Amino acid sequence: MKKFILSILAITLVQKGFAQSLEKMQWFNEPEKWEIKNNTLNMFVTPQSDYWRISHYGFTVDDAPFYYTTYGGEFEAKVKITGDYKARFDQMGLMLRIDHENYIKTGIEFVDGKYNLSTVVTHKTSDWSVTTLDKSPPFIWIKAVRRLDAVEVFYSYDDKTYMMLRNANLQDNIPVMVGLMAASPDGKGFNAKFEGFKVRHLSDQRRLEWLKKNGN
Repeated sequence: MKKFILSILAITLVQKGFAQSLEKMQWFNEPEKWEIKNNTLNMFVTPQSDYWRISHYGFTVDDAPFYYTTYGGEFEAKVKITGDYKARFDQMGLMLRIDHENYIKTGIEFVDGKYNLSTVVTHKTSDWSVTTLDKSPPFIWIKAVRRLDAVEVFYSYDDKTYMMLRNANLQDNIPVMVGLMAASPDGKGFNAKFEGFKVRHLSDQRRLEWLKKNGN
Protein backbone atom coordinates (compact mmCIF):
# COMPACT_ATOMS: atom_id res chain seq x y z
CA MET A 1 0.00 0.00 0.00
CA LYS A 2 2.84 2.33 0.90
CA LYS A 3 4.51 1.69 -2.47
CA PHE A 4 1.22 2.40 -4.24
CA ILE A 5 0.80 5.75 -2.47
CA LEU A 6 4.39 6.70 -3.25
CA SER A 7 3.84 5.78 -6.90
CA ILE A 8 0.71 7.96 -7.11
CA LEU A 9 2.58 10.84 -5.46
CA ALA A 10 5.47 10.49 -7.93
CA ILE A 11 3.07 10.50 -10.90
CA THR A 12 1.33 13.59 -9.54
CA LEU A 13 4.62 15.42 -9.12
CA VAL A 14 5.67 14.52 -12.67
CA GLN A 15 2.35 15.72 -14.08
CA LYS A 16 2.66 19.01 -12.21
CA GLY A 17 6.18 19.35 -13.56
CA PHE A 18 4.82 19.59 -17.08
CA ALA A 19 2.64 22.60 -16.23
CA GLN A 20 4.43 25.92 -16.10
CA SER A 21 3.58 27.90 -12.95
CA LEU A 22 2.46 31.29 -14.25
CA GLU A 23 3.04 32.93 -10.88
CA LYS A 24 6.77 32.24 -11.14
CA MET A 25 7.18 33.94 -14.52
CA GLN A 26 8.15 37.57 -15.10
CA TRP A 27 7.18 40.54 -17.22
CA PHE A 28 8.98 42.34 -19.99
CA ASN A 29 6.86 45.47 -20.61
CA GLU A 30 4.23 44.75 -17.96
CA PRO A 31 0.74 45.95 -19.01
CA GLU A 32 -1.38 48.11 -16.70
CA LYS A 33 -4.16 45.54 -16.32
CA TRP A 34 -3.61 41.81 -15.90
CA GLU A 35 -4.44 38.91 -13.59
CA ILE A 36 -3.64 35.23 -13.14
CA LYS A 37 -6.34 32.81 -12.02
CA ASN A 38 -6.59 29.02 -12.41
CA ASN A 39 -3.38 28.93 -14.46
CA THR A 40 -4.88 31.42 -16.91
CA LEU A 41 -3.39 34.81 -17.76
CA ASN A 42 -5.80 37.58 -18.71
CA MET A 43 -4.45 40.95 -19.80
CA PHE A 44 -5.60 44.14 -21.43
CA VAL A 45 -2.98 44.59 -24.13
CA THR A 46 -1.02 47.84 -24.07
CA PRO A 47 -2.22 50.19 -26.84
CA GLN A 48 0.19 51.20 -29.62
CA SER A 49 2.69 48.44 -28.74
CA ASP A 50 4.53 45.89 -30.88
CA TYR A 51 7.73 43.96 -31.67
CA TRP A 52 9.40 44.73 -35.01
CA ARG A 53 12.84 45.62 -36.35
CA ILE A 54 13.57 47.86 -39.32
CA SER A 55 12.64 45.96 -42.49
CA HIS A 56 9.89 47.20 -44.82
CA TYR A 57 8.51 49.80 -42.39
CA GLY A 58 11.81 51.39 -41.39
CA PHE A 59 11.15 51.57 -37.64
CA THR A 60 12.02 49.47 -34.58
CA VAL A 61 9.67 48.85 -31.64
CA ASP A 62 10.18 46.57 -28.64
CA ASP A 63 7.47 47.61 -26.20
CA ALA A 64 4.60 45.07 -26.16
CA PRO A 65 3.70 42.92 -23.13
CA PHE A 66 5.65 39.66 -22.84
CA TYR A 67 5.24 37.30 -19.86
CA TYR A 68 8.04 34.77 -19.88
CA THR A 69 10.24 32.15 -18.28
CA THR A 70 13.72 31.09 -19.40
CA TYR A 71 14.76 27.69 -20.76
CA GLY A 72 18.05 26.33 -22.01
CA GLY A 73 18.30 23.43 -24.41
CA GLU A 74 15.46 21.92 -26.37
CA PHE A 75 11.78 22.12 -25.46
CA GLU A 76 8.16 22.19 -26.60
CA ALA A 77 5.91 25.10 -25.59
CA LYS A 78 2.19 25.44 -26.22
CA VAL A 79 -0.75 27.60 -25.19
CA LYS A 80 -4.44 28.13 -25.91
CA ILE A 81 -5.17 31.72 -26.98
CA THR A 82 -8.44 33.66 -27.07
CA GLY A 83 -8.53 37.32 -28.13
CA ASP A 84 -11.17 40.01 -28.41
CA TYR A 85 -9.39 41.47 -31.42
CA LYS A 86 -10.58 44.90 -32.53
CA ALA A 87 -8.04 46.83 -34.60
CA ARG A 88 -5.75 46.01 -37.52
CA PHE A 89 -2.66 44.08 -36.42
CA ASP A 90 -4.04 43.15 -32.96
CA GLN A 91 -2.12 39.96 -32.15
CA MET A 92 -1.29 37.38 -29.48
CA GLY A 93 0.55 34.10 -29.11
CA LEU A 94 3.94 32.66 -28.15
CA MET A 95 7.30 34.38 -28.29
CA LEU A 96 10.79 32.86 -28.09
CA ARG A 97 13.40 35.54 -27.51
CA ILE A 98 17.16 35.57 -27.13
CA ASP A 99 17.49 39.36 -27.18
CA HIS A 100 16.11 42.46 -28.92
CA GLU A 101 17.68 41.41 -32.23
CA ASN A 102 16.79 37.71 -32.19
CA TYR A 103 13.26 36.46 -31.53
CA ILE A 104 10.28 34.61 -32.98
CA LYS A 105 6.68 35.56 -32.26
CA THR A 106 3.78 33.51 -33.55
CA GLY A 107 0.03 33.24 -33.13
CA ILE A 108 -3.09 35.00 -34.38
CA GLU A 109 -2.94 38.44 -36.00
CA PHE A 110 -6.14 40.29 -36.89
CA VAL A 111 -5.82 41.98 -40.31
CA ASP A 112 -8.63 43.56 -42.34
CA GLY A 113 -11.30 41.79 -40.34
CA LYS A 114 -9.75 38.33 -40.79
CA TYR A 115 -7.90 35.93 -38.51
CA ASN A 116 -4.39 35.20 -39.72
CA LEU A 117 -1.83 32.69 -38.52
CA SER A 118 1.20 34.91 -38.22
CA THR A 119 4.90 34.37 -37.56
CA VAL A 120 7.53 37.09 -37.32
CA VAL A 121 11.16 35.94 -37.30
CA THR A 122 13.73 38.54 -36.35
CA HIS A 123 17.50 38.27 -36.78
CA LYS A 124 18.73 41.88 -36.90
CA THR A 125 15.73 42.64 -39.14
CA SER A 126 12.21 41.21 -39.08
CA ASP A 127 10.30 39.19 -41.65
CA TRP A 128 6.60 38.28 -41.59
CA SER A 129 4.80 35.19 -42.87
CA VAL A 130 1.00 35.01 -42.75
CA THR A 131 -1.76 32.52 -43.59
CA THR A 132 -5.37 33.68 -43.60
CA LEU A 133 -7.85 31.31 -41.92
CA ASP A 134 -11.09 30.53 -43.73
CA LYS A 135 -12.99 30.79 -40.45
CA SER A 136 -12.80 32.79 -37.23
CA PRO A 137 -12.30 30.22 -34.44
CA PRO A 138 -13.23 31.18 -30.86
CA PHE A 139 -9.74 30.06 -29.79
CA ILE A 140 -6.68 28.30 -31.15
CA TRP A 141 -3.69 26.37 -29.82
CA ILE A 142 -0.16 27.44 -30.77
CA LYS A 143 2.86 25.19 -30.28
CA ALA A 144 6.57 25.86 -30.78
CA VAL A 145 9.20 23.12 -30.73
CA ARG A 146 12.85 24.10 -30.34
CA ARG A 147 15.23 21.49 -31.74
CA LEU A 148 18.94 22.22 -32.23
CA ASP A 149 19.16 25.47 -34.24
CA ALA A 150 15.54 25.56 -35.41
CA VAL A 151 12.03 26.21 -34.12
CA GLU A 152 9.01 24.47 -35.65
CA VAL A 153 5.68 26.26 -35.23
CA PHE A 154 2.32 24.47 -35.23
CA TYR A 155 -1.35 25.34 -34.69
CA SER A 156 -4.41 23.33 -33.70
CA TYR A 157 -8.13 23.82 -33.20
CA ASP A 158 -8.44 21.06 -30.58
CA ASP A 159 -4.97 20.44 -29.02
CA LYS A 160 -4.96 17.03 -30.72
CA THR A 161 -4.28 17.50 -34.42
CA TYR A 162 -1.49 20.00 -35.08
CA MET A 163 -0.63 21.48 -38.47
CA MET A 164 2.81 22.87 -39.20
CA LEU A 165 2.97 26.60 -39.83
CA ARG A 166 6.68 27.37 -40.14
CA ASN A 167 10.24 26.23 -39.55
CA ALA A 168 12.65 29.02 -38.59
CA ASN A 169 16.24 29.37 -37.45
CA LEU A 170 17.07 30.23 -33.85
CA GLN A 171 20.58 29.97 -32.41
CA ASP A 172 21.13 26.83 -30.34
CA ASN A 173 23.11 26.30 -27.13
CA ILE A 174 21.88 29.57 -25.64
CA PRO A 175 19.08 30.24 -23.13
CA VAL A 176 15.75 31.41 -24.54
CA MET A 177 12.98 33.47 -22.98
CA VAL A 178 9.73 31.72 -23.86
CA GLY A 179 6.25 32.89 -23.01
CA LEU A 180 3.09 34.81 -23.79
CA MET A 181 3.06 37.87 -26.03
CA ALA A 182 0.34 40.24 -27.20
CA ALA A 183 0.45 43.54 -29.08
CA SER A 184 -1.85 46.21 -30.45
CA PRO A 185 0.26 48.29 -32.87
CA ASP A 186 -2.56 50.33 -34.43
CA GLY A 187 -5.23 49.93 -31.78
CA LYS A 188 -6.34 50.98 -28.33
CA GLY A 189 -5.70 47.57 -26.81
CA PHE A 190 -7.87 44.46 -26.39
CA ASN A 191 -8.58 41.66 -23.94
CA ALA A 192 -6.32 38.62 -24.37
CA LYS A 193 -6.61 35.28 -22.56
CA PHE A 194 -3.86 32.63 -22.38
CA GLU A 195 -4.77 29.18 -21.02
CA GLY A 196 -2.87 25.98 -20.32
CA PHE A 197 0.61 27.31 -21.01
CA LYS A 198 3.09 24.44 -20.78
CA VAL A 199 6.76 23.98 -21.51
CA ARG A 200 8.04 20.41 -21.82
CA HIS A 201 11.74 19.63 -21.72
CA LEU A 202 13.07 17.62 -24.67
CA SER A 203 16.25 15.57 -24.44
CA ASP A 204 19.17 17.07 -26.36
CA GLN A 205 19.39 15.41 -29.78
CA ARG A 206 23.17 15.58 -30.05
CA ARG A 207 23.53 13.97 -26.64
CA LEU A 208 21.11 11.17 -27.58
CA GLU A 209 23.07 10.51 -30.76
CA TRP A 210 26.32 10.40 -28.77
CA LEU A 211 24.81 7.91 -26.34
CA LYS A 212 23.72 5.67 -29.21
CA LYS A 213 27.25 5.60 -30.59
CA ASN A 214 29.05 5.33 -27.27
CA GLY A 215 26.64 3.45 -25.03
CA ASN A 216 27.43 0.05 -23.56
